[in-house]
Amino acid sequence: MKAPRESLADRVEEAIERRAEAEREMERPAPAEGPPGSRRRTVFWLAVTGISLYLVAPSLVEVLGSADDLDRLQPAWFAAMALGQALSLGCLWAVQRIALRDPPWRPVILSQLAGNGLSKIAPAGGALGASLQYRMLVESGVQRGRAAAGIAAVNLLTFAVVLALPLLALPTFLRGAVDRGLVEATVIGLIVFAVLLGVAALMLALDGPLAWVGRSVQRARNRLRSSAEPLRRLPERLQEERNRMLATLGPRWKLALAATVGRWAFDYLTLLAALAALGSTPRPALVLLAFCAAQVLAQVPFTPGGVGFVEAGLTATLALAGVGAGDAVLATLAYRLFSYWLALPVGLAAYTLHRRRLAGRRA
Repeated sequence: MKAPRESLADRVEEAIERRAEAEREMERPAPAEGPPGSRRRTVFWLAVTGISLYLVAPSLVEVLGSADDLDRLQPAWFAAMALGQALSLGCLWAVQRIALRDPPWRPVILSQLAGNGLSKIAPAGGALGASLQYRMLVESGVQRGRAAAGIAAVNLLTFAVVLALPLLALPTFLRGAVDRGLVEATVIGLIVFAVLLGVAALMLALDGPLAWVGRSVQRARNRLRSSAEPLRRLPERLQEERNRMLATLGPRWKLALAATVGRWAFDYLTLLAALAALGSTPRPALVLLAFCAAQVLAQVPFTPGGVGFVEAGLTATLALAGVGAGDAVLATLAYRLFSYWLALPVGLAAYTLHRRRLAGRRA
């Protein structure tokens, strides 16, 4: 009798057992003192941040200096950008709640907003933001191991989508879409995000495509760095990380994946709303590439949230897309106002609400 082939559910169940063991290990108390050299690393990152901000200061000052021209935008477009960011955040909260195994919405929302706010003001703030969110979740009653595993899985999934997005947007640029109009930019973007969802689902559901990607990247890296120690197990390591992520997300991984793609799709619509508010008619494919470049630049650890790098890169790529220089600067400011700057006071308010709620529970 032929043995049944191992299904995705079987692999997920096996990975869940391994994750449970890892969670028990993670729940052990951490050492009271930080690792040696942490102070030197802090000084190093502060120096790198200072130098980076000095280099990108002209672009940042130019973007911020256009604030007086924001009255050119109709209030309805501000509402559209706010709605786009709200829906983007809603998708992210849904993913995190799935990864955390359905805790109440309030601690998920408050911890994400506070952690996101901190990550945008601290050098190499991604780790600090994740640490703050972890602490707030644990204080709200989420198990330590589950909080750590959930945050790690969501960050990994989100980052993987960011890396894949430019690769899928590149064919639209090579196709040479020259018809100007934000309607086509919207259609192209939706098609790319739909393809992204399908490709990501294949990577999570099947071993073959993921192994092929791992072998291709490993082969390319070993050829480019022939003098370095060669990579040998990248396909296997990718599959192990995929299985750990599936274990954390559980049977609703498809919903989590759709929400992750939706998180970036609504962010993209925010940028389109900023351009529409100015009456711009850019080249659609280049608008999508400008958005992809902004998301990659936001991962640059040299400045908090990629501030300065995103402004410089987005302004330049929007200009290449056919947006006038002044409109490119103003559109960048409007987009960053909702995707970056408003996150700072909102994060502080979220942390304050969390502390008050925690104090009320202890009283």
